[in-house]
Amino acid sequence: MGALPVFRWRLAPDGYATRRQLRARGLRPGGQPVAAQLERPRRRRGPLVAYLDLAKPVRPMTPARWAALAKANTARRICPTCRRDAGYVIPASLGECAPCAYPEHAAA
Repeated sequence: MGALPVFRWRLAPDGYATRRQLRARGLRPGGQPVAAQLERPRRRRGPLVAYLDLAKPVRPMTPARWAALAKANTARRICPTCRRDAGYVIPASLGECAPCAYPEHAAA
């Protein structure tokens, strides 16, 4: 296994980008290992390092993927205690809708 190519900050060739840059451009990482790295020197500490990936286009949403996403989001709204649609995504910290989590306030 060879060493990664190292580029100075802001001097990477076209086709390389960080994951955040790829997402901003509507792209995704290519699925292969990290392709290169950027280094930004700092005076009193080690250099800042950013890993670069080769880009591929984002896979389009198919009708089946849209349906699966809608089903998953609907499931996040169903209270496991009372089995009703809460009308909002149930927080993981509560694990159930607000009336089930705080029954003393629901009676009022």
